[in-house]
Amino acid sequence: MRIAAVLTPSLGAVVVAVLLATSGPAARAQFTMVPVPMQTPAAASNAETPLEYKRDAAKHLYASFPMRIYRGKMPPLLYGVAIIDVEIDAEGKVAEVQIRRPPAAPEVGPWVLSMIRRAAPFPLPAKLGGKVTFSEIWLVDKGGNFQLDTLTEGQR
Repeated sequence: MRIAAVLTPSLGAVVVAVLLATSGPAARAQFTMVPVPMQTPAAASNAETPLEYKRDAAKHLYASFPMRIYRGKMPPLLYGVAIIDVEIDAEGKVAEVQIRRPPAAPEVGPWVLSMIRRAAPFPLPAKLGGKVTFSEIWLVDKGGNFQLDTLTEGQR
């Protein structure tokens, strides 16, 4: 910070641009490819409320992407936090998925949406009238690993 105060405005802008160019892409690279999910059979959920179903959906996402689950407490500064609204139809397909609160890192949002779509079919919402809608908070570190608020182990 003190160095930037000494630099001329144009030189300061060059230093900032170089720092962004050298540090940004490394963090963003994790989000350019969506992992292939480990397919799990779509069984019927016994959930009787959207909140109960949300837990089943979170477990399904963890089973679909075990290689991307952050183990232990999340770091104090997260790379991205997003609130996602999801609607699952009677067949376990993603009827709709959208970002309610976008993460600060813009590359995380599309990555999360793609992971949700690729994890289908989800458990069937058999006791919920043929479809279910819920919101989930995605907690993402800079390495491309995540926890869902429903199953989080907390934060350091």
